[in-house]
Amino acid sequence: MKFFAAPMQGHTEGIFCRFHSDTYGPADFYSTPFIRVEKGEVRRRDLRVNDPQTVKGLNVIPQAIFRDITEWKLIAEAVAQLGFTTLDMNLGCPFPPQVKHGRGAALLRNPSLLKAVAEEMPSFPTLTFSIKMRLGVEQPDEWTAIIDTINSMPLTRVTVHPRVATQQYGGELHIGQFETLARELRHPIVYNGDIANPDDIDRIADRYPTLEGVMAGRGLLARPSLHAEWLEGRQWSREERIIKLLRLHRNLFEHYRSTLCGDAQILMKIKPFWEYLEPEIGHKPFKAIKKASSLPKYTTAVDSIS
Repeated sequence: MKFFAAPMQGHTEGIFCRFHSDTYGPADFYSTPFIRVEKGEVRRRDLRVNDPQTVKGLNVIPQAIFRDITEWKLIAEAVAQLGFTTLDMNLGCPFPPQVKHGRGAALLRNPSLLKAVAEEMPSFPTLTFSIKMRLGVEQPDEWTAIIDTINSMPLTRVTVHPRVATQQYGGELHIGQFETLARELRHPIVYNGDIANPDDIDRIADRYPTLEGVMAGRGLLARPSLHAEWLEGRQWSREERIIKLLRLHRNLFEHYRSTLCGDAQILMKIKPFWEYLEPEIGHKPFKAIKKASSLPKYTTAVDSIS
């Protein structure tokens, strides 16, 4: 049973993967935030923050979000040129602006595009491919329209979040549909959804022992020690978790302070680190960090965590 760190926009860029690995030991796989096409070319920023030299030695999977075969090919070419050997395809992003423009979960309703992608895969012999998907956009059985195409693809794995896009990240997990999909899929499966502590990983592993692994996104950002605790077979004390958390933060903060200019840029980059951590650090420090308008105020707020 492997542990996968999910792609999280604004969070799991290459430098986070590097410092997370240095602090806690590496996850089996890290996934980058999705790479996209804008104005006819792959966003340079997406490539820059996912520099393969930053994550050298780690198993890092770039992810593509696309709405047509042209965008898919542009991203595949860019990823291959960077030297990556794998590409994940986003069929699960639930955010309305992406879905509205035919990307992310909207691909669950576009079997013709997925067939075109399947036909183009052999054109990239240096890449292997995988998929991260939801069950549907509005209904949890929409996956049935594309299962044959997915099974025809040469995929290393399929990661499934058992919700529909309109649910975003809350509401009922459609476990029955997940189990039906799992029986139909011919590829290794990774489970993603509501993994918040080591017991959640054990629960999924016990229920579905044939899974390749589990993937956590928000759960890992809220508890960066999640996979390390699971591997050790024990839940760390809050003191242990805070010590490591502050070490991870310090590495990221020093990196941004040395590479960015001015309080505003640094704060804009480092504040999202705390987005999911209020339950861990407490409301008062969380609120002070959120309100901090200068680096001195920010560091004072962080120093108040105990």
